[in-house]
Amino acid sequence: MSTSSPEHPQAAPPQPRPQRGGHPQRWLILGVLCLAVLTVVLDNTVLNVAIPSLTRELGASTSDIQWMINAYSLVQSGLLLTAGSAADRYGRKKMLAIGLALFGTGSLVAGLADSTGQLIAARAGMGVGGALLMTTVLAVAIQIFTPEEQPRAIGIWAAVNSLGFAAGPLLGGFMLDHFWWGAIFLINIPVAALALVAVVVLVPESKNPQGDRPDLLGAVLSTIGMASLVYAIISGPEHGWLSGRVLATAAVAVTVLAAFAYWESRIPYPMIDMHFFRNRRFTGAVSGGVLITFGMGGSLFLLTQHMQFVLGYEPLEAGLRIAPMALMIVALNFSGVAAKCAARLGTPLAIGLGMAVMAAGLASIAVVDSGGYGGTFLGLVLIGTGAAVASPAMSHAVMSAIPPEKAGVGGGINGTVAEFGTGLGVAVLGALLNSRFAALIPVAATSLPAALAAAGSAEERQRVTDAFSSGLQTSLLVGSLAVLLGGLVAGALLRRAERAGKA
Repeated sequence: MSTSSPEHPQAAPPQPRPQRGGHPQRWLILGVLCLAVLTVVLDNTVLNVAIPSLTRELGASTSDIQWMINAYSLVQSGLLLTAGSAADRYGRKKMLAIGLALFGTGSLVAGLADSTGQLIAARAGMGVGGALLMTTVLAVAIQIFTPEEQPRAIGIWAAVNSLGFAAGPLLGGFMLDHFWWGAIFLINIPVAALALVAVVVLVPESKNPQGDRPDLLGAVLSTIGMASLVYAIISGPEHGWLSGRVLATAAVAVTVLAAFAYWESRIPYPMIDMHFFRNRRFTGAVSGGVLITFGMGGSLFLLTQHMQFVLGYEPLEAGLRIAPMALMIVALNFSGVAAKCAARLGTPLAIGLGMAVMAAGLASIAVVDSGGYGGTFLGLVLIGTGAAVASPAMSHAVMSAIPPEKAGVGGGINGTVAEFGTGLGVAVLGALLNSRFAALIPVAATSLPAALAAAGSAEERQRVTDAFSSGLQTSLLVGSLAVLLGGLVAGALLRRAERAGKA
């Protein structure tokens, strides 16, 4: 690859690990890294349960709410690759510290905002910090752990992501019951401050010792291209997939990303070596990662709405009822059971079987005891079990297919896959739900709350909720098929890569 190209024989060899057995404080450092991840994940999940409060207390419109969520996603997804490249070049510890500082500052501004415009701007600033955090955490973990320990370390990282997902609604529900909405952002500040101090004291600095020249044009092209692509995806359901706005944005995304790929293939120091995509292990992991996050992100976003709007749970209770999924992931990864299973099965089979179990879980939520919580509980347990094995194996497959000196870029790719898949899942599965819902509801309305408000009788309200449940069932089944397909695709490509490596 270009970083070890014969055109640059004077380049130094890759940076060695602190010692053969890994960094002596690697597990403590992993705890610090997980604290940083928890800060980001908590913020995203807390915001979802605060939407009714923001609508009421700030007078936020539907468009405002969408931008509060999307401002963060657009900035973070657009900057992930650039942030990873910057971490490799300038130092992963340095970028991690800057990311925590930016995220904490953005949280302070968001918590004290008195208008929707200020909150949207603060969320965009938090997106910059989030991009730096999400790319550097995995990169640092790869540097301080031995190859044998990396799967378990990545599993713990994935478990903390899930813990944040489960704890976010619980924390958000508690905060909203006792404080004003701004407290959900201010709670990030002490966590970010503690993580920042720990990073400065404990985390070793690491960077690409070859000191690649900064790929400024590549950074600009990747940022514009990815942000445009994500914007086209998330605005499609609202404005129509064939609307001028969506088509124009998609055209910009395709054109700019094509220019990015061409540029990266021509320069001696690319941000992303295009030869990565000739690696079946890499392409298999990326393909599966997109589909797994497509099904998971979209389906669980819709499930949260179902629990609150249809089943009538308060935010805190809804969070408690989603918790079994995250608790399974936490238990299996912190105990090391998931890593042992993945090692025994091998990466291709672990990913394939894990995603098949997840698909079964999504199907269970859709069809088993759909009028109550029994089928949902079974589905969440199955999803958690499958994700505990498949998700860390997928992330490790991506990271291990990339040279260690490019670990920051690897973290950026891993984050980009998650952002892209989740955004696509929310958009497509949300569009399926809305289409089915609109066709079945007995009143003229564009959303479930509006339809319930317009319903003139208890019978009409029941028909509205039944229509929403029907749309949800369709969307969950499509998500289940996407996850199953992802497992088959990723497993087959990774199996071929293993056989090619042995040949």
